[in-house]
Amino acid sequence: MDIETFREFCLSFPDVMEDTPFQKFSHGRFTILVFYVNGHMFCYFNIDDFTNVTLKNKPETIIDLTERYRGIGKPFNGDARYWINVRLDADVDEALLKELVRQSYEIVRAGKKAK
Repeated sequence: MDIETFREFCLSFPDVMEDTPFQKFSHGRFTILVFYVNGHMFCYFNIDDFTNVTLKNKPETIIDLTERYRGIGKPFNGDARYWINVRLDADVDEALLKELVRQSYEIVRAGKKAK
C-alpha cells in the first residue's frame, strides 16, 4: 500500500484528524504524521520513510502478534505494552495491516470518549 492510500484509509474512520505535532522535536530531520480520534493518537509514521507504522494494540494480543509475524515488533517510540511497530516490507499483508489499523482506532476511540 502506498503512503497516500494508507493516509486515506486512516482518514476514512469517523472523527479522525491528522497532524504533524513533532516537527519542533525532530529539527527538520523527519516528519511524523499522526492520526487522532477524540484527540488521542491511534497511528503514526514517518512520511519521509514510509516503511514502518506504529499502532495501538491490546496488551494481551501483542505477544501473539510479535511471535506470529516477523514484521510486528516493538514500537518506534511508545510504550511496548500498548503499541506495536509494523514493518511494511515484511510478512504483514495489506488485509492484516488494515485490520490492525481498525483495531487501533477502535481501542483508542473506546478508551477516550469525547466529553
